[in-house]
Amino acid sequence: MTAVVDTTVDAPTEDATPLPALASWPARAGAFAVDVLLGVAVIATLALVAWTAPLRGWLWWLYVGAAALAFVAMAVNRWLLPSTRGFSLGRALLGIAVTTRDGAAAGVWRLLVRDVAHLLDTAALFVGWLWPLWDRRRRTFADLLLRTEVRAVERPKRDVRRLTAWVLIGAALACAAAVGLSYLVQYRHEQAVDEARRQIIEQGPRIVEEMLSYNKDTLQQDFSRAQSLTTDSYRPQLIAQQQAVQQSGGTSNDFWAVSSALLPNPSVTPDSAAMLLAMQGQRGAAQDLKFITATVRVDFEKVDDQWRVGNLTVLKKPQMNQAGQ
Repeated sequence: MTAVVDTTVDAPTEDATPLPALASWPARAGAFAVDVLLGVAVIATLALVAWTAPLRGWLWWLYVGAAALAFVAMAVNRWLLPSTRGFSLGRALLGIAVTTRDGAAAGVWRLLVRDVAHLLDTAALFVGWLWPLWDRRRRTFADLLLRTEVRAVERPKRDVRRLTAWVLIGAALACAAAVGLSYLVQYRHEQAVDEARRQIIEQGPRIVEEMLSYNKDTLQQDFSRAQSLTTDSYRPQLIAQQQAVQQSGGTSNDFWAVSSALLPNPSVTPDSAAMLLAMQGQRGAAQDLKFITATVRVDFEKVDDQWRVGNLTVLKKPQMNQAGQ
């Protein structure tokens, strides 16, 4: 008896959909330049000009805020838009997209981790970035780790080239504006410092001479004038010294500066400066006249557009010699 076996095999009802072609290395490099290098250039420019701005000043905060906005825009374009719109700006321009190995769209977290994994491509002396040139599936080290591929896809219907051009122009203008503003502010700051230096060289010795000099016959008027030449913070110290003079009976005191030297930057700002002065003077009446020499450091502050003494430190104690000696 012979048995008959049915060996018929069901044929597939439809063919598997072929995956899009793998993206070329130049297309990937171009998309990376638009999506990443452009933003990095803007952030680097802002960081550089922020370095020259006064720390935590309004200009520094402006640059830091602008750099943060640039990073957020770059992150949204690089990680969020591909998940919501299917493309980042650079990939849309070049007609490529990041997918999983089976052709599905890569999600936000996979794209984020993939970009972090690009550090491996960079750490390996940039070999990972060149690996797609000879890899059969044109993958970087990050693609190998995250099991992703980059494939050529149809470009979106909207005019991506014009949008990219506007982004490039905006980035260039932002960098130029940051550099120009930094130069303008720095130039004005240097002008203000030069003006402050000129004013202190001219006015500083006269202010100190007037503050330290007084006549016994006009003691109260001279003391009041001296107090008007000081800042609110230093005035109590000067008043205490004046009271000590009054308690000792008071005598005429006349000082003048024989030499002065402005301390170099950063002691000079548009609103502050420091100066060393060699002082000479005479104390007492004609029959009991004493000559005085002293060296002081004086810190000046600008108050209501007028220079005032913020502090006076005696570096070399006054030496008195009897007249004729």
